[in-house]
Amino acid sequence: MIRAFALGVVCAAFLSSCAKGPEVYTVTAPNGELAFHISNDELGRVHYSVSDQGTPVINDSRLGFAFANAANFADALYIAPATSGSTDLLWEQPWGERRVVRDHHNEQSFTISDGSRELTLRVRVFDEGVGFRFEFPDDFKDGKLLITDELTEFDIANPSDRTFWNPAYNKDRYEYEYFKTDVASVKSAHTPLTVLDSTERYVTIHEASLIDYSSMVLRGTQSSVLKGELVTGYDGVRVRRSGAFTTPWRTIQVTDSATELLSSNLILNLNEPNKLGDVSWVKPGIYMGIWWGMHVGENSWATGDILGATTAEAKRYIDFISEHGLDGFLVEGWNIGWDGDWIANADLFSFTEAQPFFDLETVAAYAQEKNVDLVLHNETSGGIKNYEDQMEDAYALYQELGVNHLKTGYVGFSNRYPRHDVHTNEDDQHLVYEWNHGQFMVNHYQKSIELAAKYKIGINMHEPIKPTGLRRTYPNFMTREGVRGQEYNAWSEGNQPAHTTILPFTRLMGGPLDFTPGVFDVTFKGMDASERIRTTIAKQLALMVVLYSPLQMAADLPRNYAAKLDLFQFIKDVPADWEESLPLEGEIGEYVVYARQERGSNNWFIGGITNEDARSVTVDFSFVGGGTYTATVYRDGPEADWETNPYDAVIETMTVTADSTLDVMMAKGGGFAISLVKQ
Repeated sequence: MIRAFALGVVCAAFLSSCAKGPEVYTVTAPNGELAFHISNDELGRVHYSVSDQGTPVINDSRLGFAFANAANFADALYIAPATSGSTDLLWEQPWGERRVVRDHHNEQSFTISDGSRELTLRVRVFDEGVGFRFEFPDDFKDGKLLITDELTEFDIANPSDRTFWNPAYNKDRYEYEYFKTDVASVKSAHTPLTVLDSTERYVTIHEASLIDYSSMVLRGTQSSVLKGELVTGYDGVRVRRSGAFTTPWRTIQVTDSATELLSSNLILNLNEPNKLGDVSWVKPGIYMGIWWGMHVGENSWATGDILGATTAEAKRYIDFISEHGLDGFLVEGWNIGWDGDWIANADLFSFTEAQPFFDLETVAAYAQEKNVDLVLHNETSGGIKNYEDQMEDAYALYQELGVNHLKTGYVGFSNRYPRHDVHTNEDDQHLVYEWNHGQFMVNHYQKSIELAAKYKIGINMHEPIKPTGLRRTYPNFMTREGVRGQEYNAWSEGNQPAHTTILPFTRLMGGPLDFTPGVFDVTFKGMDASERIRTTIAKQLALMVVLYSPLQMAADLPRNYAAKLDLFQFIKDVPADWEESLPLEGEIGEYVVYARQERGSNNWFIGGITNEDARSVTVDFSFVGGGTYTATVYRDGPEADWETNPYDAVIETMTVTADSTLDVMMAKGGGFAISLVKQ
């Protein structure tokens, strides 16, 4: 469907007259409410702004570039509108939160010129947000262009003390709890960053389609302005590009409610369609693994008396997974390289040779016999050359063994790669160190995804680059960590109960999250230990629904599930692939309730979680449509409390229809899960 839209030209209030002064161009959303404005001032500096129903959301904010080997593109610039159009189409995901996605936007491109050079600014405006990117032509510069700064800013028009952000440039990458501050207190932040502003609008800043470019972080300015900052390479250059190229989309999602924000498909819609062709080999599922036992100290990655990755232990897990109808089995520590200081000894890892206590071929064959997908772990410890030298052989071996999924890891403060020292002698190689989220690593991650696709392997990436919607273009880029996940509860003071009520509005706005929920033994070191999980057991079930991942881990040990088979039934029933996902209600940092329909069936699953506060919610089942459903409700018991009684849980069965409602109480740090099976 093609629709016209408004491209208005209005006079700006400057000292000179309208006829001689700068112009303001406006691009509106299909529903006419959200608007993107672009103008240049009397010095020729380009600014944009965003408004919603006439209310400013982003005040005038700077655009432009600085280069190391060319004149800056920042002043004395001219703007001219170019091509325009409108899109309204439906497309289908091979897997995802919903099968069918609507892409409805208006688009306008602008030519920006300094008289001798020009580039294109492309703008797309959706009902729930805007995306804009820069497109550099072949002739912008002869040879390689070195970008030292992108001048993009975000001036929050209605700042508040409800700004949720994750600090950038820290040792553990994205793995921190979120700060809740005013905008002016932001230091440097990864995106997505979300503000619940003073007008009660949700404003989320992120980027889409990050390819061959540096990740954007947000630099605070002790004001309402957040400056886009490209992560630097080892030598201070932030981006190296030759010929024609496009930047990632800079995205601003703006909604009046939490449920509208959580329903947004903007990031996906700003990515290119599937480039891999037939991806029927990409299989979502629920997996378990030799992993949690290592974090709680019951097993080890290194060889010794408590080695987790043995052939016998793998078969035991596979038997349990097969018996209970789950989908996959993850094994870590199976390969050579884990003995000693494995974080420091990155170059010792082999990705094709198993350690003596693990028979890879036998385990792979046993998993196939039991109809269980084997998920192998490749930990690089940041030794990028060592991994890249082995990737092709490793992935070919895994395909030969029937391994369809791979978990990759990049533990370490930075990533190491030998380079020629161009300043002295071309033959003199030395190690350089790169951030996980600079251009060098963005390109490495992309290389691993494309090579894995060649061998029909789906990737679950840990210590990754943040998600920017590339799963649409490369559907084997299934899920990733990039968060302070469940493992921190095993060996630190852990995550506060509010942490998971922030994630749907921040980290998950970028894409799927391998948080590793579903732990039943939440006080594994005792009720009084600081190392524990700050949730009730019912909330652990709810997280299987709320924190979306197409490869969803049930993280606990088999014996803990066997001890609570009545609760484990929900994990056995819940799928990892959805026909539709509906956020029912919520507020960032407080609570959230999701309903998701199983793909290919009429069954629905609901998850609700809360922060440190107990609260009651009313579930309205009108979304199920016609028919009668058997509802199994797993909820906090009357005495439940994450701190004093996390195991008090109640299981109830009832019949519901679209006319039914149900009041559910969530305990402090608690939650609930519901399965709805059509009769």
